[in-house]
Amino acid sequence: MSRDDFELLVSQALDEVPPELAQLIDNVAVFVEDDPPASDPDLLGIYEGVPLTERGHYYGGVLPDRITVYRNPTLRICESVDDVVEEVHITVVHEIAHHFGIDDDRLHQLGYG
Repeated sequence: MSRDDFELLVSQALDEVPPELAQLIDNVAVFVEDDPPASDPDLLGIYEGVPLTERGHYYGGVLPDRITVYRNPTLRICESVDDVVEEVHITVVHEIAHHFGIDDDRLHQLGYG
């Protein structure tokens, strides 16, 4: 799958976030990279920032939080385009959930692990 097609899937997954949640996402930029850091070659996505649940009155004037979705490891674990669509959706939801302060244990319970 081309990078452009993969980026389109990430964009579509973002568009599927319910409006009542999407309007709460604050100061976040979403990126697609081909490969994760060499220290974690199977990483599908990552949230880097300060979750909404940890932001206090001091929060302001900071760079946006960052969600990165990694194309190559996603493509490696998927057998079909439909699998890629589903995995991108799961990854985007997973990383947005971190922005809302939801940890990995809870995400696994919800099926977004």
